[in-house]
Amino acid sequence: MTLSDIVIILSRPSESGNVGAVCRAMKNMGLSRLRIAGAARESLDEAVVRARAVHAADVWEGAEFFDTLAEAAVDCALLAGTTRRRGHHRKNVTMTPRELAAWLRDRPGHTTALVFGNERTGLEDDELALCNIASHIPVSDTFPSLNLSHAVQIYAYELFQVLGPAADEPVKGAWVPLSREQADALTAAVTENLEALGFYRHPGRAEQERFIRDFISRAGLTKEEGRYFGDIFAKAARLARGHT
Repeated sequence: MTLSDIVIILSRPSESGNVGAVCRAMKNMGLSRLRIAGAARESLDEAVVRARAVHAADVWEGAEFFDTLAEAAVDCALLAGTTRRRGHHRKNVTMTPRELAAWLRDRPGHTTALVFGNERTGLEDDELALCNIASHIPVSDTFPSLNLSHAVQIYAYELFQVLGPAADEPVKGAWVPLSREQADALTAAVTENLEALGFYRHPGRAEQERFIRDFISRAGLTKEEGRYFGDIFAKAARLARGHT
């Protein structure tokens, strides 16, 4: 599955600003397929939508409108309804956005909809009944209600991390710790320089090698940090040789 298989459906949205912010949240994360059910384009203030969408007005322009949620989802192979409520007539099993994204990653590439309800009432029982699975965002019980666009942003972010074009590529400048092989090589270089300094005139090098290796691994040094760390000991050894 890819991001192009994901459709965001807003059911009965009432706030034009929220719709615009949803467009922006979607485009931030590579999503472009927006459908709106139960609200006509004319019922929303286009100027407000565009103002909140900023440079994502193309998502608004490409949005599709439907009278009902069932019509909006007629071609979707899977519907995930977002809700924080449980009940006898509601879904009993639910996934977090991260769990949902991971689960979708290995599914075939068919149109899948994430369905969001009205800003004040959320998804009604009959709307959630149309969905195949439920998903929730873990939040504090003291104030569990999320803004619509914020909820879409959280789901969009998690989907982008898993399904985005660079999901399997390290981000430039991202923290990548030394591998075990690299940590072992750095440990050997450090202890060799310590030996050149006369540090191991008594037994104990093996124990110290294990300590240094474990220290390096737990510290999670990057390749650049490891090189700098090793250079300190190399320079110390060179200076010692220059003074002898």
